[in-house]
Amino acid sequence: MPSGGARARSGPPPDPNALRRDRPSDQKAWTHLPAAGREGDPPPWPLARPKKRELVLWADEWKRPQALMWEARGQALEVALYVRATALAESPKAIASDRALVLRLMDDLGVSSGGLAKNRWVIDDARREEPGPVAAKPARDRSQLLELVVDNTG
Repeated sequence: MPSGGARARSGPPPDPNALRRDRPSDQKAWTHLPAAGREGDPPPWPLARPKKRELVLWADEWKRPQALMWEARGQALEVALYVRATALAESPKAIASDRALVLRLMDDLGVSSGGLAKNRWVIDDARREEPGPVAAKPARDRSQLLELVVDNTG
């Protein structure tokens, strides 16, 4: 195992509302996905001999907002492997590594909240009419924070 240095999943995921925006890694734009998700039929199942449960999951997954990005990136095979792993992980005979694989695939495909952040995707609120920039948190006045730290004589 290598020692030192950054790992693929080390540290907190990116935050579109972070106070500090001057890091080079923060310059990449966030992609806004419509909450309504992808419309239309799912792509053809790319693996051999699908089970009924896999086809149900497959159709459901392709309705997600993230499916727009999967389609644009040609990730049907990755999604099919995720669906197959999910169906296996649902089984009472599944072992821990089956379920761990599903969690890793969720992150890679942006299905989990951490995966959304890692991919820099934001699912827009369905009540908004137009996607816009992610609202930034109000900046804190550092002088007030210093006063709180210094003025602890009370």
